[in-house]
Amino acid sequence: MNTPRRKERLVALIVLAALLFSPPLVLIASSADGTSRLVPYVFLAWGTLIALMAWLMERRDEEGRGRGRSDGR
Repeated sequence: MNTPRRKERLVALIVLAALLFSPPLVLIASSADGTSRLVPYVFLAWGTLIALMAWLMERRDEEGRGRGRSDGR
């Protein structure tokens, strides 16, 4: 079920993804003191986004269940 709240959270997640993979943050991770932290940063950021997306899509809508119960469903 797509609720407006879920749509807002998805938009926020897209904005977070854009921020995490924007050039300033990626350059900070890659231009450290000779040891590149770019690869762990990219995998950690990507994994975090995937986990948040899975949590958001699998989470049941509590408002929808509440309405369903009041309607007798």
